Amino acid sequence: MDPLTGTRIWSRTLASPAPGTELPCGNIDPLGVTGTPVIDPARKLLFVAAMTSGPRHRVYAVSLVDGTVSGTPFDVEASVPGFSSPAQNQRGALAFQNGILYVPYSGHYGDCGNYAGWVIGFDTNGSLPAASYRTGHGGGIWSMGGVAAMGGSLFVATGNTIGLSAWNGGEAILKLAPGPSFSGATTDYYTPSDWLQLDNRDTDIGTAGALPFDVGAARFVATLGKDGRLHLADRDNLGGVGGALITPQVASGVVITAPAVIATPSGTMLAFPANVSGCSSANRLVALRISAGPPPDATRAWCAQMSGNGSPIASTTGGGAASIVWVVGAQGDNQLHAVNAETGEPIFTSARLGEVMRFNAPIIAKGRVYVAGSTAAYAFTVRPPATP
Repeated sequence: MDPLTGTRIWSRTLASPAPGTELPCGNIDPLGVTGTPVIDPARKLLFVAAMTSGPRHRVYAVSLVDGTVSGTPFDVEASVPGFSSPAQNQRGALAFQNGILYVPYSGHYGDCGNYAGWVIGFDTNGSLPAASYRTGHGGGIWSMGGVAAMGGSLFVATGNTIGLSAWNGGEAILKLAPGPSFSGATTDYYTPSDWLQLDNRDTDIGTAGALPFDVGAARFVATLGKDGRLHLADRDNLGGVGGALITPQVASGVVITAPAVIATPSGTMLAFPANVSGCSSANRLVALRISAGPPPDATRAWCAQMSGNGSPIASTTGGGAASIVWVVGAQGDNQLHAVNAETGEPIFTSARLGEVMRFNAPIIAKGRVYVAGSTAAYAFTVRPPATP
């Protein structure tokens, strides 16, 4: 779509999506494109992971100019030994780094079949075979944030594994080398010391995905999950079993959306929607102030009113000035909210939008904030407040 007028420039049907009758379980019917695509700006290509009728997972390269499909789609099952399309689902965002496309996979709602948490790397230049990392049974990489890339490494957060007595990638923050590959060293993974109990209770710590960020010279990576805890680890030494820096209880229930982080003049804020005791209503946008330490600390900075399970983003005019957190009350109040990132003070609340599905995050471009709903896309123009 034209970003200024909303006029449709092109549209493309890549293939027939997989109907629910072809899948062993799940709650998306039909199942087509779910994970957020990624752009290679140099080649003006959009990479899209799709579940097509068969069922078969395929990855397409689409021209940003006119929507034509470039080359032959990757057939994931044919490219990766041990990968089974019917058992796997693709919900997390894709990543692109140095010509390699990284696609995360998990299972369907219902945790049926012999699925695993996969990260598969496809060489988009065509010279290398696909490379992959997989967890043991279960361990899905299903958060909307998918694969995060920072400092030449990849970071993912995983859910519970199933029926395992020895740790094999589940309930974890994982640091992967390009390819991808996993060293297995304790510097490259963190899992709670009670990972087996979390497995048995289906208490995924990776629902919020992996979020790498810096506070001054401190290099962190964090996740939040069904246990309501912030799991904060040293990005250069994740610490292995029980190796997090801190794991404070920050919510009274599940945290299921990807958080946003932003440096402000009064500290680095990490924001997410959650049910939190001590806030004046059950479902709120909550911000933690993260200090570098040592040891690091996470204290609640503010709560702001909203309802829903959208994933927040943060914006600033530079240097932390005019720092704003934006979030949609997806499947809640279905409104776009903007709050001051330092104080949580409301800045803007939109009228109620049409249906916006959970996990949804807005984007900001060309001075506008964009929200994708189920049947419409919305654009908001950002203007400075009027001079008194």
